[in-house]
Amino acid sequence: MATNKRVVSNTTVTMSPSDMKKQLPISQKIIDNVNHARMTIENILKGKDPRLLVIVGPCSIHDPVAALEYAKRLKTIKNPNIFIVMRTYFEKPRTSIGWSGLISDPDLNGTCNVVRGLQLSRQILIDINKLGIPCATEMLSLLTPQYIDDLISFVAIGARTVESQPHRELASGLSMTVGFKNNSQGKVLPAIHAILSAAEPKTFIGCNDNGQISAVHTSGNSNCCVILRGSYTNGPNYSHEHLYECKRLQTEQGHHLRAIIDASHGNSNKCAQQQIQVIQNILSHKHNFCGGIMIESFLEHGNQKIPDVFGKSITDECIGWEETELILNSI
Repeated sequence: MATNKRVVSNTTVTMSPSDMKKQLPISQKIIDNVNHARMTIENILKGKDPRLLVIVGPCSIHDPVAALEYAKRLKTIKNPNIFIVMRTYFEKPRTSIGWSGLISDPDLNGTCNVVRGLQLSRQILIDINKLGIPCATEMLSLLTPQYIDDLISFVAIGARTVESQPHRELASGLSMTVGFKNNSQGKVLPAIHAILSAAEPKTFIGCNDNGQISAVHTSGNSNCCVILRGSYTNGPNYSHEHLYECKRLQTEQGHHLRAIIDASHGNSNKCAQQQIQVIQNILSHKHNFCGGIMIESFLEHGNQKIPDVFGKSITDECIGWEETELILNSI
């Protein structure tokens, strides 16, 4: 008797989100800090707080020790004009192939110990939040948020997934501000459509805290914004003209949260040195519709293919700490 061909070679039952949260619990102080950071980010993007939101940190986290050292250095920045949130990215969307991030492959060798990856990621977030540094991440998987969402103050949805209905459903149930990036071609309208979609109540198949497949009902998330990240094919989109157009398109749809400009990716063509020029341009010609900037930064400038140098990115190029410190103190 013929059977359907199977390409799934194996499945492993993982720890439920509730069990992992019991194993790695958080204090009331961390809960209060996360809630305060979420409200602050919302107020900045609504124009109620005059500070500039700065989401800064490594392209992706591959080394917990280096990530915590970076967070400790962020803690030394005392500029009252900015509100700092650290990039803590554990999942990597790939255009073709490559390392898929700490959650999927924490040992960087293809063994893909996902349970260890989730535990490592949660512990890193706990350690950084203990320092009083809020965390931001990109949500790629639809199930991993259950394991770490209580430690996240800002979420990004990437250019490759901004038009994905499941990611819009996910955003509708998140309890923090979500930034939707313009799509890979540099078009902003898909991000604005995603904002409108995420604001509406949704029902979808997901996972509850006990790890059971469930019908998830959300009330919608009205605190979503656009992230202008440019395009590798159509160039940067951080100029005043681009911000005016973004504001016009949002106003037409009745949405007014200010935009965040990503200094990396298409706006700098993934070049760390060019990222510095983009940041300087943004800061010297600040548009009132720009509520924040995103910066890819790590302890060491540049990137590497294998993790030989402590604190150097193994994915996109990052600016180094000395350059970052100068920028953060000059705003």
